[in-house]
Order: sequence, then structure tokens, then C-alpha cells
Amino acid sequence: MDSFHPYYDPARKRANVREVEAEVSGAPGSFSVVEGDVRDEALLARLFEEHRFDAVVHLAALAGVRASVEEPKEYFDVNLGGTLSLLDAARRHGCRRFVFASTSSAYGGSAAIPFVETDPADRPLAPYPASKRAAELLGHSFHHIHGMGFVALRFFTVYGPRGRPDMLTYKLVDAMRTGEPIPLYDDGRLLRDWTHVSDTAQGIVAAVDANLGYEIINLGRGAPVLVSDYIREFEAITGKRVPTRAAPRPEADVERTHASIERARRLLGYDPRIGVSEGARSFVEWFERAVAPLGKG
Repeated sequence: MDSFHPYYDPARKRANVREVEAEVSGAPGSFSVVEGDVRDEALLARLFEEHRFDAVVHLAALAGVRASVEEPKEYFDVNLGGTLSLLDAARRHGCRRFVFASTSSAYGGSAAIPFVETDPADRPLAPYPASKRAAELLGHSFHHIHGMGFVALRFFTVYGPRGRPDMLTYKLVDAMRTGEPIPLYDDGRLLRDWTHVSDTAQGIVAAVDANLGYEIINLGRGAPVLVSDYIREFEAITGKRVPTRAAPRPEADVERTHASIERARRLLGYDPRIGVSEGARSFVEWFERAVAPLGKG
């Protein structure tokens, strides 16, 4: 289910769906799309009644740390209110497993490295992570009162094919094509725990299959890379330069992210395999196939 919200061009989202539909075309009935909003309680009730779901994977949200600063009410309405609607529908229809996409931004500006799930996570730097942390706590209440299994997966800088146009990976590749400079915060000295989407998907599926009660689990690679070094990986693959302009780090951004993934390994058998070189190549190949060729030089 997707609302195709215009946070970025819905045409890009629909193109992504068509790719998935093509990939599963050999297995009729294994995949279908419902266009709707997680806050639509009547729609949720109908879907749960018709399909009798065993589990819910809740990835729906308004994303973007910086954008949430401008629209905090809508972010909480969707990210917390929508989660409440979905949890309540799951409870009413006997669905016992709920996997929730949370965020490494919940750790805020934590000085403790790496980020461990037992860290307080009580000082978010923007409404987006605050809404995600609030949803984690809401999940605990449903687990405690109703016995629902709730696993919050804290994602760390997910990138790869079909990535969002507002994320750095898409922007830097598109900048190679257009020649328009992108902002480079703090001269590229920010550290990010880049995690390929295929590794993130591996962790999601494992969480659906597990019977864990209530858990918060990091899904990162556990190996942070400087933004400047990340950009150089793409330049080496394409032979093209990424045009940049210097910019100060926004107040809502953190200096670094670094996941401890020991809990994910232990509880989910999680084993991230894609490093940034291979991951960068997979994104470039997808971009040139699905979006636009980069051209020469």
C-alpha cells in the first residue's frame, strides 16, 4: 500500500512499482498494489478483513529530516497517527507480528560510537526522528497490553536501486548528468553508515520471520564511510566528476552515524554483504537503465 505522496515526484514512485511488477510477473497473484493512506481506517479495516494478514511490514512514512522541520504537524500526523491506525487495525484482526521502519536519526547527536540499541535515544534533532521514536514507544504499549510482536528496525542511510531523489546518492549521480552542483556539507567530512538496500531488505524479511516480542534493532553495515570518500567511489566507477558547492551542515543533521549490528546478527542472522564500491555500481547501473544515461566524460 502506498499513498504516492508528492514529497517527491509520484511518477518516479509509480515507475518503481512497474519495475517490481515486471520482476514478479512470473508469479501471478504474489504482488498487488493498493493506493491509499495508512490513516484511512476504513480502508485498513477492509484490507485486514479481506486478506487476514499474518504480519505487517510498516515502511510508510513522510521521510526526510530537514523537510520535517518545515512541516512538523504533518510528519507527526502521518508517522505517529498513521502508525497508530495500522497498529490498531492489526490488533483488531488478530495480526500478531508488526515490523516497523525506524531510523538511526533517533540517536540524535549521540557521542557514543557505535550506536547501540540500549542508548537513550531521547534527544532527537528534528521532528522526523522524534515521530519515529514516538512510534517505537507506541509499539511497546501495544506489545505490553495486547501481546503483539513489535520489531522496530533502525535503518542507517539506505541507498541503492530505486533510491529516493532527495537522498545524496541519487543527487550526486544526477549532478554528474546535469552539471548542477550539489551542496557538500562540512567539506564531505560527515560520516555515514551506508547500507545497501538489499542488505536492509534481508534484515526486514528476517524480522518478519522471527518471533521476538518487542525489540529495537539496528540495520546498518557497521562500517561508516566519509561522504567525500563515498562520492569518490562514484567518480571512480563513472569516470565523471560530481560538481559540488561548499555548505554548512544543517542543524538537523548529525556529524556521524555508526551502527552496532551485534543484536541484528544475533537475533536475525543479519549479515550485510554489499560494500560501497559494489553498492555504488549497482545504483549507477539502475540509474542509467531506469532514469537517464550519464553521457560521456
